Amino acid sequence: MNPPLPARPPDRPESVMSPWELTWRRFARHRVGVAAALVLANLYLLALGCEFFAPASRDWGNLDCSYCPPQPLHWSWREGFFAYRLLRHDDPVTFARAYREDRRTRLPLGFFVRGEPYHLLGLIPLDRHCFGLDRTRLAGDQAAAGFYLLGADQYGRDVLSRLIYGARISLSVGLVSIVITFALGVLLGGISGYLGGRWDLLIQRGIEVINSLPQLPLWLALGAVFPADWSSLSIYLCITAALSLIGWTGLARVVRGKILALREEDYAVAARLLGASHARVLFRHLVPGFTSHIIVTLTLGVPGMILGETVMSFLGLGLRSPTVSWGVMLQDCQNLQTVAHYPWLLAPVLLIIVSILGYNFAGDALRDAADPYSSR
Repeated sequence: MNPPLPARPPDRPESVMSPWELTWRRFARHRVGVAAALVLANLYLLALGCEFFAPASRDWGNLDCSYCPPQPLHWSWREGFFAYRLLRHDDPVTFARAYREDRRTRLPLGFFVRGEPYHLLGLIPLDRHCFGLDRTRLAGDQAAAGFYLLGADQYGRDVLSRLIYGARISLSVGLVSIVITFALGVLLGGISGYLGGRWDLLIQRGIEVINSLPQLPLWLALGAVFPADWSSLSIYLCITAALSLIGWTGLARVVRGKILALREEDYAVAARLLGASHARVLFRHLVPGFTSHIIVTLTLGVPGMILGETVMSFLGLGLRSPTVSWGVMLQDCQNLQTVAHYPWLLAPVLLIIVSILGYNFAGDALRDAADPYSSR
C-alpha cells in the first residue's frame, strides 16, 4: 500500500502577507505583464552575452557582400542546418546589385560552433558562438564566405550581430539613467515633501521649469555640446547624465506626494519624538513604505531613456561609430532610397518597439499590483 501523499500546505491569507508578497502575487496573475517581463529578461540576457550569441563580431565584414539580403535557412537530415552561398552580380549598365543562390555550394551552420575568438564580458576568453557558420567545415574559397540571417549593411557587416551588440548599449543606457534618476528623484522629492516651505517652493518651481522645456530640442542641444574628439565612453556617460537630469522630475513629484501623505502618520511622528534625525525618518521610515510605487514609476520611465539615446544617436549627436547601438545603426536609414531598396536595415526599429512595449506592459502590470488591497 502506497503511503499517503503529504497534504498541501494551505495558502497564506492575504491579511498576513507582506506588501512585497502581495505585489508579487498580484503581478504573477497578470499574464501579459509576466510575458513582457520574460521578453525583457531575454533581451537583457542577449545583451549581456552578446559576444556569445552574435554569429560574428560587430566589426567583421566583407565588402563583396555589401547590402546582402537576408539568407534563408535550410535543413536536411544529412547535413542539418545550412545556407546556400550567395553570388553577387552588378549590372554594368544600371549598376544595380543583385544576389542569387549558388545551389552548388552549401554553407554549414550549427550551434556552439567555433568562430572568431572573443572575451565574454571582457574577461573570459572563448571562441564558441551560440549559432552561426561552422568554419571548421569550410574549404577553399568558402573560408571568406559569410552568413547573413538578417542581411548585411553597406560594409558587408552582419546586421544580426550588430543588433545583438547594439542591445548592450541601448538597453544599458536606460538602466544607468534610471539609477541616476532614482537618486535625484527620491532625494529632491523627499526633501520637497518632508521639509516643505521654501525648499518645496524652490524644488517645485525648478521642476516646472524643466518640464516646460521641450524634450527633443533639449536633447539635441545637449548632444550638440559634446566635443567630436571625445571617446565613446565619455559620450555614453554624458548621454546617460543628460537623460537623467531631464527625466527625474516625474519621480520627484510622485515621491513628494507620497511623503506629504505619510509624514504625519503615527510611526513617523513617533520616530521624530524618539530623537530620529530627519534623514533617518525620511529614508528609513517613509520612503520604504512606497517602494513599489517608485519601482513602477522607474519602470515606465526606462522607455523614454532608450528613445532619447536612439534619437540622439540617429541624428549624429550621440554615440558614433565604431560604437554600436540601435540609434547608430539607424543612421544608415536616413536616406529613404536606401530604406526602399534595403528594408532589412530597419531591423533595430523592431527591437526598439519590442523593448518599449515590454517595459510599458510590465510597468502597467506592476502599477496594478502595487496596490494589492484594491478591488478589480
